[in-house]
Amino acid sequence: MRLTTLLDTVNQGGSGPWPPTAVTTTDDRQKFDRMIADLIPCRSNDPELWFAEQSAQVELAKALCRECPLMAGCLAGAIERQEPWGVWGGEVFVAGAVVATKRGRGRPRKVVAPAA
Repeated sequence: MRLTTLLDTVNQGGSGPWPPTAVTTTDDRQKFDRMIADLIPCRSNDPELWFAEQSAQVELAKALCRECPLMAGCLAGAIERQEPWGVWGGEVFVAGAVVATKRGRGRPRKVVAPAA
């Protein structure tokens, strides 16, 4: 289901488009949050996954983001806010910048020169 279709049906239970003058109540907001929880991976999975230290978990979070209907907006917002770290919109942020991959914690392995 597309998110725009979902937004059009939240207020009226599927009977028509969202009225432009509708006043959103707390009950409407809670119904909306429950409906989109399964569509947005960061709401339906462990939130710590998006701030993980292990490379495998970071890659899993990026893969889950690629299926999210809000990916582009999430990435744009994170860039605008200069998010300090985590996975946002399918990209990894470190120190407020997008990086290709996140290096694991600790020292990098020493390259062992072959014995002559």
